[in-house]
Amino acid sequence: MVMKIKEIEYAISRDLVNYPESVKIMEKRIENISSKKKSELIWFLEHPSIYTAGTSADKKDLLKKNIFPVFKSSRGGEYTYHGPGQRIIYIMLDLRERNYDIRSFVNALENSVMDTLNDLGVKSLLIKGKVGVWIKSSIKNQSEKKISSIGLRVRKGITFHGISINIKPNLDHFNGIISCGNKNNGVTSLKELGIMLPTEKIDEILLKNLKKRFKINTKLTQILS
Repeated sequence: MVMKIKEIEYAISRDLVNYPESVKIMEKRIENISSKKKSELIWFLEHPSIYTAGTSADKKDLLKKNIFPVFKSSRGGEYTYHGPGQRIIYIMLDLRERNYDIRSFVNALENSVMDTLNDLGVKSLLIKGKVGVWIKSSIKNQSEKKISSIGLRVRKGITFHGISINIKPNLDHFNGIISCGNKNNGVTSLKELGIMLPTEKIDEILLKNLKKRFKINTKLTQILS
């Protein structure tokens, strides 16, 4: 039996999107996906500089409280930074229509990011017991650095929140938190690794790899509600 390849929508926001607004849009979209009024959605965007606290966040990991706004988030995980130069990909897919539990879904996302980095000539790795994608340090005895984080929530069988990839953010902004609870690991970016490509090109490569991993076709939309 040949598996049907399903077409879903993707959207690209050119301007910075405020975090609370993005959450409202995702929550409304989930309701519309659940009721079959709207297609599933992959949304590429960036936020103004903020910290978000996931459901496992420890207040002690917020080291500097007055630098940026701090938002509580319904996603899994701990504190993280979002800001210009960091690509956010919010992924609203119906797990009920796919043979994924949450762990295999996260693994597929991680591998989509790794495929993308490989296409860019960057070797990456996963670390057992830690979510996200990492770069091995070129400096002896220095720990791995995180380049991509994943934080998800599932409602009515539909995922939301998603992936962040550090393209060219100000990495100093991570110093106000213990990012994702990883006290012994730093963060890095494509810029720090010497990769300077337009964000649109990176979107294109990542979308290709998401389509391949999840066996989907996509169509561009501007409707995010």
